[in-house]
Amino acid sequence: MDLTTSPDPGNLAEATELHRYAEALIVSLAADGTTPDLPPGITDVPGYWLGPAVEALVLIMSGKDALEPLALANQLDERRTAVFLCLALAVCGHGDRIHASWLGTAFGDLSEEHPVAPGQRALWLAAARGAYGPVGKIFVLRKLDAVNVPADDDRWLKALVPGLPETSVPASLEGFPELAKVSEIERSLRASVTLRRLRERCVEITSTRQAGEVTKVVRGTVWAEDEPLAVLRALAGQGGQEGPLSSLTGHLLQDLRPDADPHMAALALHVAAPAIRTAAESLVEVVREPPPDTLDVPILGYPIKLRPEGPDQESMAAAEQLLVTESVPKRARPWPGYVLLVLAVAVIAAGLVVSLPLVLVGLMVAAAGGHVLWRHRVREHSDVRYVQTRAGKLADLADKAVWALHEYARESEDRASTAARDLAEVSTLLRRGPRAA
Repeated sequence: MDLTTSPDPGNLAEATELHRYAEALIVSLAADGTTPDLPPGITDVPGYWLGPAVEALVLIMSGKDALEPLALANQLDERRTAVFLCLALAVCGHGDRIHASWLGTAFGDLSEEHPVAPGQRALWLAAARGAYGPVGKIFVLRKLDAVNVPADDDRWLKALVPGLPETSVPASLEGFPELAKVSEIERSLRASVTLRRLRERCVEITSTRQAGEVTKVVRGTVWAEDEPLAVLRALAGQGGQEGPLSSLTGHLLQDLRPDADPHMAALALHVAAPAIRTAAESLVEVVREPPPDTLDVPILGYPIKLRPEGPDQESMAAAEQLLVTESVPKRARPWPGYVLLVLAVAVIAAGLVVSLPLVLVGLMVAAAGGHVLWRHRVREHSDVRYVQTRAGKLADLADKAVWALHEYARESEDRASTAARDLAEVSTLLRRGPRAA
């Protein structure tokens, strides 16, 4: 049960004016840090903690002694009184006026077994933004120690760097972009990009101004639509819903996402440091993995096995055979040309015996047959030249791909050095922890 929601004070009519004043008080505190005049008798609601709590808050803001109403409010509901005072003083920029015991009473305990209550989340946010100074931030960090973060849990990395990063083709493989899609190479490139994005996110989170953020109230820029005001309105009898509630780990994972509050992200990063450091080390190991000795890659659409010493000859021979099979159409023998030549011989022989004009006809038939045979031979030569050109290009590209892989291997050493520097910076940032804490 969340103790930050206000109970029904017995449906007493006199509580209505108290609720109205409490709402006006919250609006005024959030706007300019002032308190409206307290009408006489408005807090006299028997058995209801909000009346003496409001009176105590007004006295604290005016610098007067608030022990009597504070004692009465604590007697009626110590937890709600502490939450109300801690959040009210935070939103008006006077969180340093809270008593050390109030924060502990208001916050309660955090555990993975129970969802985080709205009041706890509101206090968490206020402390993260510096409302209670470095001591308040340390207090929340100690409460967050209840989270057990396994070192091999990859959810924290996915929260910091969501989605699969897009990889670009390295300079060494620009002539062979298909090589960058080989699983071993793509995995290494993706790990390098992920590690760089992780470092950038850690720099972004830890470079956020962490100390003294909430020293004064600037209208509409600090607490607008945030949990502290929502919880205060609920405590002041203005309704409001408790949910949806989330688990402790769920909140921390949400706080690490790119669109999260940077102050909350700084605390979550500190809690998740073991898993993030392990993830960064794993990424470095992937980047350091040497490219495989042999790669099966498509060149001109044919599978070629590449080795450090050159393309595999068996795969080249198989590719060339496949190239011949696919590139050279199966052509029938030029039987019409042979038939015409035989017919031409017969006509010429007949012409020599019967009539000389037939010899001329026979010569014309022989020319037609020779033309058919010549065209067939031209097509054959064209097929041979095409196959030779494609085979030569295939061999040339295979050799160039091998040299590109050698260049990629040399580039890999630079990427590994960059990854090591990224890891060192991430580790330094994680050790440094949230500033002012």
